[in-house]
Amino acid sequence: MKLLREELKNLMKKKLMQAGLSEEHAEITSEILTWSSERGYHSHGEVRVEYYAERIAKGGITVNPRFRWEETGPCSGIFEGDNACGYVAATYAMDKAIEMAKKNGVAVVGVRNMSHSGAIGYYTEMAAKQDLVAISFCQSDPMAVPYGGTEPYYGTNPISFAAPTADERLVVFDMATTVQAWGKILDRRANNQDIPSDWAVDEKGLPVTDPHLVNALVPMSGAKGYGLMMMVDVFSGVLIGVPFGKHVSSMYHDLSEGRNLGQIHIVIDPERFVGIEKFKQSMSKVCDELGEMTPVEGHKKVYYPGERAALRREDTYKSGGIEIVDEIYEYLISDQIHFDRYDHKNRFAD
Repeated sequence: MKLLREELKNLMKKKLMQAGLSEEHAEITSEILTWSSERGYHSHGEVRVEYYAERIAKGGITVNPRFRWEETGPCSGIFEGDNACGYVAATYAMDKAIEMAKKNGVAVVGVRNMSHSGAIGYYTEMAAKQDLVAISFCQSDPMAVPYGGTEPYYGTNPISFAAPTADERLVVFDMATTVQAWGKILDRRANNQDIPSDWAVDEKGLPVTDPHLVNALVPMSGAKGYGLMMMVDVFSGVLIGVPFGKHVSSMYHDLSEGRNLGQIHIVIDPERFVGIEKFKQSMSKVCDELGEMTPVEGHKKVYYPGERAALRREDTYKSGGIEIVDEIYEYLISDQIHFDRYDHKNRFAD
């Protein structure tokens, strides 16, 4: 099933409002979900809507949050999310970080007590569009074994950075610190596809290809990925005073409760360093030089981070729209808010 951008966005927005989200918050959330879907990140797009609708309907997302912004210094602040929809809290917090960085050169903004915020590349891209450089870290619930360990302790704990260039290109890097994000496994489940053997392990700690048998994810690059997981949790959990490590709330344990997640945005104004025009010219040169490099056999070219996502977006619309599975489409057009699939499930929604 292929849908035009606005068709998919409006269906998701309508469903979120049906669950109880305000029109403003549903607009922000559906826009970011569509941003993910049109770039091929379906694991962070339409596949998530029913889960959010169930949590909203059951009270686990505050639909009328009392946001609070506290500047803790000229270059730092805390945005209190009141367990609102994470997409909204993260967006508003990035707006504050952008404003602060433009004024004072640097901004470090923590988001405290929020719900899941999806693909964090969207938020760093917000800053890049304003001629700023940004880094964002976000914690998630335990589903990955630490290097050398046998029990999940950290989450996929994503990292993103983004930067502008002297042309229309934006460098946007967004990755999980596990070999693969759990959302990718959800996507494979939805499409009845196997996963690569290096994505996850079963209950015995052995590699698994059946996405339904996954017991835990594994860090990317062994000890290096494990160190990055810890770094993300320190910055987005310990540093801003929300639950950390194995204490981070489960995505599915009780959908009537808030998740109290943490995220941090770090935004820098290049004008205060090398100067924005020189910075952007250098970034364009970097992208050009990478693209001109002779690729290794089996690769079409060397892409800068975010380039393939931009190309997938172009291809999406050249091909007639965003492809979604029929089951999700039928749910989106139905009158059903949710099918009670996620509440009181384990970390993998089983």
